[in-house]
Amino acid sequence: MWQLYQFPLCPFSRKIRLLMGEKNIAYELVREDPWSASDMFFNLNPAGRTPVLVNEDKGVVIADSRAIGEYFEETVDRAPMINGTATGRAEIRRLTALFDENFYNDVTAPLLSERMKKRIVLRQPPDSRALREAMKMAHGHLDYMDWLIDNRPWLAGSTMSMADLAAAAQISVADYLGGIDWTGHEQTRGWYAVFKSRPSFRPLLTERMDVIKPPAHYALVDG
Repeated sequence: MWQLYQFPLCPFSRKIRLLMGEKNIAYELVREDPWSASDMFFNLNPAGRTPVLVNEDKGVVIADSRAIGEYFEETVDRAPMINGTATGRAEIRRLTALFDENFYNDVTAPLLSERMKKRIVLRQPPDSRALREAMKMAHGHLDYMDWLIDNRPWLAGSTMSMADLAAAAQISVADYLGGIDWTGHEQTRGWYAVFKSRPSFRPLLTERMDVIKPPAHYALVDG
């Protein structure tokens, strides 16, 4: 049985959970909070970051969401998420990096810092200016997603891909933390509603952090 060491609001963990759900791979969750990672976890991943995938029977330990994603793409034939022509695969990887890096650094990471770390770890109030800047940056990213969806059935092309999983994972965390204003982004909101209705996504909608509650619309499929 696969074990996925993860944190509920880690977007990279969520990306892998979506991937494993789409590929119908059974796994169990092992929670690892970023502010209190165990020595055992650092032995699995010296970087100290989630997700980490472990299968003791197979003797497999893989850290980093992109490495995990590539592993499953190479070993599981069901529901390929990096497929098509060489050009198409390059586009999928480009957009996956955009969401994993740019969206995360511009939007998700500041929201996690201000609305999670400061509350749970530092016991400080959030910086309203940092929150406003993160939401402003989110609008820019959603504008680009609107354009992609206007021109393609899915973000990277004609079929769902790793790019969609990466984007949905980042948006889901930002939305949980109240950092997404959907005004003027009906294209992306419709795409996200389709994603929220998928069986792979439903477990994410039911999870709650211990002291941080999401907005009322978070768990609504059309919210």
